[in-house]
Amino acid sequence: MTPERTHPTIGACGIDCGLCPRFHTDGSSRCPGCCGAGFDRVHPSCVIVTCCVKKRSLQTCAECQEHPCAIFDRPATLRDSFVTHRCMRANQEAIRRDGLDAFAEAQAERLALLEEMLARFDDGRSKSVYSLASALLSVDGLRQAVDAVPSDGDVKTRAKQLRIKLEAVAATEKVTLALNR
Repeated sequence: MTPERTHPTIGACGIDCGLCPRFHTDGSSRCPGCCGAGFDRVHPSCVIVTCCVKKRSLQTCAECQEHPCAIFDRPATLRDSFVTHRCMRANQEAIRRDGLDAFAEAQAERLALLEEMLARFDDGRSKSVYSLASALLSVDGLRQAVDAVPSDGDVKTRAKQLRIKLEAVAATEKVTLALNR
């Protein structure tokens, strides 16, 4: 049995599951977040959940005395799936330094901005870009991009304008808005 998680949108590995496009998907491919209802069906062999949550009863790897361990030295951790893994180590360091509750509170603004982008600018093709931007760009940069696009006009035009603004912020922040494959 998997212990209940206090912040299911914060993965045991440090990924913010709430910023993943699969977390915001309807249907059978939806991921409920780390250890949420049905997680084992979507991610049946997550070694991090097995070690951190099931065996050690921890919320995140950052709380482990052996952190960082060999799991995070494997090259596979550098490849992305639906969500970027580039933030894992920095997120774990923030959790270790400030605590899980403070980290989750700080991430709440990112999640709110992603939800705003999905509500105002979802053209059916941009969810992954918005998710990636929400994970990688600064909160100030995200807010600046979202606020710079007017709410009038059709959704395709607004989505295109937002993608241009996000790319501009990414260029300024020296961030590549692409998954590592």
